[in-house]
Amino acid sequence: MNGLDKVAHRHMQIGEVAARTELSLRTIRHYEETGLVIPSARSQGGFRLYTETDVARLMVIRRMKPLGFTLEQMRDLLDATDRLDGDAALDTAEREALLERVRTYQQAAAEQVEKLRTQLSRAEDFATTLTARLNRTA
Repeated sequence: MNGLDKVAHRHMQIGEVAARTELSLRTIRHYEETGLVIPSARSQGGFRLYTETDVARLMVIRRMKPLGFTLEQMRDLLDATDRLDGDAALDTAEREALLERVRTYQQAAAEQVEKLRTQLSRAEDFATTLTARLNRTA
């Protein structure tokens, strides 16, 4: 096992994962209960143990949430990427169908990012207007 393999298979407890992902313990446990991420192992004492792969899944979820994706959509995307990344040989049609699912999520994410940019621009304009108003009356 080379150094990269050792890092990928190193186990972390939930507290370290929470710190790395900036998710609460409760949120990580919720994602486990809904089947979005399952700890790779358990310690002898029953503590959840996670790998870098688990952390990567949590980061996908964390990035999807503010864009308004549902838990079911998160599950669907993770399923598609898991199958694409898996070792099983996919036939061309199945691979293309999975890629199309991922493309659909990419397009939806891009559209939502654009909406958020517009909202942010409006919020910045509003804050600037208030600052100018305060500066006029000060």
